[in-house]
Amino acid sequence: MRLIPLIAQLFFFLACTIGPSFGQQGAEITYPYPVQYLPLTIESKPVRMAYMDVKPASPNGQTVLLLHGKNFNGYYWKSVIQWLTDKGYRAIVPDQVGWGKSSHPDIHYSFHRLAANTAQLLDTLGVQKVTVLAHSMGGMLGTRFSLMYPQKVQKLVLEDPIGLEDYKTFVPYQTIEQQYKKELSATYDSYKQYQQGYYPVWKPQYEDLVRVQASDLQSPDFKTIAWANAVTYQMIYEQPVCYEFANLSVPTLLIIGGADRTIVGKGLLAKAEQEKHGQYPELGKRTVRQLKQGKLIELDGVGHIPHIQAPDRFFSALATFIP
Repeated sequence: MRLIPLIAQLFFFLACTIGPSFGQQGAEITYPYPVQYLPLTIESKPVRMAYMDVKPASPNGQTVLLLHGKNFNGYYWKSVIQWLTDKGYRAIVPDQVGWGKSSHPDIHYSFHRLAANTAQLLDTLGVQKVTVLAHSMGGMLGTRFSLMYPQKVQKLVLEDPIGLEDYKTFVPYQTIEQQYKKELSATYDSYKQYQQGYYPVWKPQYEDLVRVQASDLQSPDFKTIAWANAVTYQMIYEQPVCYEFANLSVPTLLIIGGADRTIVGKGLLAKAEQEKHGQYPELGKRTVRQLKQGKLIELDGVGHIPHIQAPDRFFSALATFIP
């Protein structure tokens, strides 16, 4: 009688390890490097966590962990992975559970849980210490990860992180049901319109990231993905990290786009309220003053995704901290 559950567990482990179809999340998007899978059990649900583990030709013995933003996944780190591996760094690039090629389970999402999943991934790979490079929502996760596991973090780089202010203090509350309805109504054009706000000037090459995000619209699991998108919006809204920057013990670099005006829930605000918040140059200065070992680099004229909009300037800034 015990053979059946054991066989089921074995098949699940093999599926996660060699990575055949397990749902359709991100299935039609080809990532820049091979994708592997870590089997996890969350709230009694078997799930898998997708990741790329890219090793350099000439290792320098150090590893960088890349944490993606909410509307992204590991795909958009391609140029950063190349830059890091050329310098001898190993790059570990997970899709967090709920994003990309990972499972999208119906669970309670929290930055604490995502951090714990990420720590388990590092432990499974035998990686004891990393430099964390985190963008947008990944900045909130990278901050939580560094607070929970300071012994695993050598340095922390926050690239235009969201969560430098507490959105629930000024953005009107939306129920999960309201947010889910909004996610279900998404279209290619609505994703594009939102992403256009990431840049001072839109260019055709940015369309690729819209294509990647919009691929979920064609998934047979789109309703599941939309629900995960809704509850992770609530996670951002309800779980601020901006009150804890002073508790970070690791050297931290803030790379801020001077033209970034991102606000989570911006569309719920009147124009006058929008102007009061999302002021990244001021938020960056305020945040770096809270850090024990903080450094701020502002990139004039750059929006929310410096590594896409201005890669040369982004890499120059990064090289001051990750030589």
